[in-house]
Amino acid sequence: MKMLRDSFGRSFPYIRLSITDVCNFKCGYCLPNGYQVDKSDNRKFLHLEEIRRLAKVFSKLGVCKIRLTGGEPTVRKDFFDIIKILKNEAGIKKVVITTNGYHLDEKAKMLVDSGLNGINISIDSLNRNTFKSVTGHDRLPEILKGISILQDLNFENIKINAVLLNGINASDKDFESWGKFIKMNKVDFRYIELMQTGDNLDYFKKYHVSSKIFKEYLNKNNWIYQTLGKDAGPSLNYINPEYKGKFGIIAPYSKDFCRSCNRLRITSRGDLRLCLFGNTGISIRHLLQKDDQIEELQDLIMGQMKFKKESHHLELGETGLTKNLSTTGG
Repeated sequence: MKMLRDSFGRSFPYIRLSITDVCNFKCGYCLPNGYQVDKSDNRKFLHLEEIRRLAKVFSKLGVCKIRLTGGEPTVRKDFFDIIKILKNEAGIKKVVITTNGYHLDEKAKMLVDSGLNGINISIDSLNRNTFKSVTGHDRLPEILKGISILQDLNFENIKINAVLLNGINASDKDFESWGKFIKMNKVDFRYIELMQTGDNLDYFKKYHVSSKIFKEYLNKNNWIYQTLGKDAGPSLNYINPEYKGKFGIIAPYSKDFCRSCNRLRITSRGDLRLCLFGNTGISIRHLLQKDDQIEELQDLIMGQMKFKKESHHLELGETGLTKNLSTTGG
């Protein structure tokens, strides 16, 4: 089997596949004015057959995990068909999603029945008013109810992500609130450092704070660092025997963040991106039109690996092609 490797010896068993850039939330750090149609790119989103061919090729290249992202992936009417294709036709062992949790209480059973292997839910605060202020939606109760339903159905791989925002959700009080939650719930909670994108500089300057403040809190409260699996994401995870859940930190501004990079990205319109904040991306969509293009597509993807850089340069303010997080899958 051919394997995806770059010139720095990193392998890539993990693909983040955006299936739409449409989002129904208005998070301040991503789409503060809500979703706006990009009139400069009139290509439609990848359709089912293109997704099937794409996943088959990556499976042949050693990919065992695909994360469906957006925008908000569940807004697609064929969302559950996509999961079915990835699981049953493309041979992908792990299919997981990242979602804002919109109507999670209504979708929870369908998600479990679909064979989904994991879910990451964005919840920036357990305070209802703060949640509404950040996202533009008063939907925290339905999301928490959805998590409860997932747990009742014995769905285990539940993660919650929050963007760390100075003065909004980054105090010891906030950390303790999440601590109480994961003490009683087998859920992994991770803070993600606010990242600068092409159109959020003012917001970034106002609200960015280093994840070191959360790491210091964890060290002070006897949390133990846990090592990662080969297809794990970029989170640094911490465990405490008294808690059912785990804490985690995703710190893209940390010195060695890119050393363990194990994932590539496909945009909702069929562009291969080697890095969320890279300056290069090529369309592979023309090779997703027929089943007999598999070899050619494999060769194209393999050839692109030599262009993957050792690291992004976020710390220098270089945000690459990422205008906002919804355009490349966050």
